[in-house]
Amino acid sequence: MGATPELIGLYWTVSGPVVVHFGREWSLFSWADRCAEARKVGFAGLGIWHADLEHVLETETLEDMRRAMDDNGLTQLELEFLMDWFLDPGDERRAASDRTRDMLLEAASVLGAHHVKVGNIPGTPASLAQLTERFGELCDVAAERTDAKIVYEFMPFDTNVRTLDAVLEVVGGAGRPNGGIAIDTWHMSKLGIAPEELRRIPLEYMSWIELSDGQLADMDDPIDEVINHRNLPGEGEFDIRGYVDVCRDHGYAGPWGVEVLSEELRNNPIDVIFRRAYTTTAAQFS
Repeated sequence: MGATPELIGLYWTVSGPVVVHFGREWSLFSWADRCAEARKVGFAGLGIWHADLEHVLETETLEDMRRAMDDNGLTQLELEFLMDWFLDPGDERRAASDRTRDMLLEAASVLGAHHVKVGNIPGTPASLAQLTERFGELCDVAAERTDAKIVYEFMPFDTNVRTLDAVLEVVGGAGRPNGGIAIDTWHMSKLGIAPEELRRIPLEYMSWIELSDGQLADMDDPIDEVINHRNLPGEGEFDIRGYVDVCRDHGYAGPWGVEVLSEELRNNPIDVIFRRAYTTTAAQFS
């Protein structure tokens, strides 16, 4: 299968004991310590969630964060997550979203981010026409401030975009050169989108891929499952190798992320978390 590509340790994988979506979302691990652990195990970069970024910036500058990345040879960064960007101006949720957008785009510029991830985790209803128009507008704003891509992550909780047809309509309809699609193997598996179907995505829109394993049968509580019970790549029932093979054969040559929201993993020491995350992910390319 060739050499291991650049891998990114995404935020929820390496954050340590946080409370995803329902409590303290910022990490107890310092940014410098995360950068150092990433270097030790072989990650090319890290991911950071907007609430954690906000927390880090209470005591450090973006230039401090960039220095920690540079000191450890890290060249890749994911920034997430922007919600409510498609709501009407004047909506207080949109106003809050715009503030988060501005913080993420400034960070993307200073830190040299690969992409900023956006989507609809709350499942707010909207038409595909509205989503397409607003996605284009968001990409235009981003293009003025950063070289980072804006990638739409579709998922089971997104009431509007839950199929390849829908995400292609939104991203392809917007048609922006800095707009793309984020593929998460956990979401693909739960949506019943098989590896081969990903060949339908034009390569110019296959902008980002992250690996996450899990069980095929749904748990009784889908929220608990998605934030606490994912598996590291190769440790669940999903066809992770199949997704990897198809995407590489299709021509995807960018970095890959590992996004495993696992209560078990989060409660390990920082060195164990990073080592397990890197080793299991790299094994999917061997």
